Amino acid sequence: MAREQQTIEKVALEVKRLTEQLVAAGRKDLLLKAIGVQLVEELRIEAARGRLSRLVITADYRFILSDYNNTEVELQPVHKAVYLLFLRHPEGIEFKRLRDYKQELMELYAKTARWMDREKIEDSVEKLVDPLDNAINEKCSRIKKVFLDLMDEYRASYYIISGHTQKHIGGRVWYERLKVITLPRELIIIEGK
Repeated sequence: MAREQQTIEKVALEVKRLTEQLVAAGRKDLLLKAIGVQLVEELRIEAARGRLSRLVITADYRFILSDYNNTEVELQPVHKAVYLLFLRHPEGIEFKRLRDYKQELMELYAKTARWMDREKIEDSVEKLVDPLDNAINEKCSRIKKVFLDLMDEYRASYYIISGHTQKHIGGRVWYERLKVITLPRELIIIEGK
């Protein structure tokens, strides 16, 4: 095992040496090609993990960044409901298909806004799931702004609802424009679960 560890460490040193050579030669393009975009993204996530906070969602639906001095993420109930919906679906959701999640969104909104009248909740959710209404984009923009007010853009990118496009090749090529929250799920703590 010790010999195996030494070999791996030698490989890491060689990778570092070669990386420095490519960077010094001004050939980051070749470095990216050699490493691959997928691995770069995985490395980015790994590097950020040490600087990301756990997101604690309390039983009364308060959102707390526990590793940032228990800072509360101040969101309105509708924003919390939208955020919780996307947390429940790490595979992502296309905005144009939000109507498929209408009932789930309604239930989440009713939980985050216990004091609000059911009819107002239904009206708000109807606007959110209407593909011709801009309400969902407005809510996601507000969520993004709240996180950007609390942290730098790099870290915030893991907490916000952002776009992710998947290319499908079958009888024809088509794209899914999914919206996701990329925060690693082990950093999300939902109390009462």
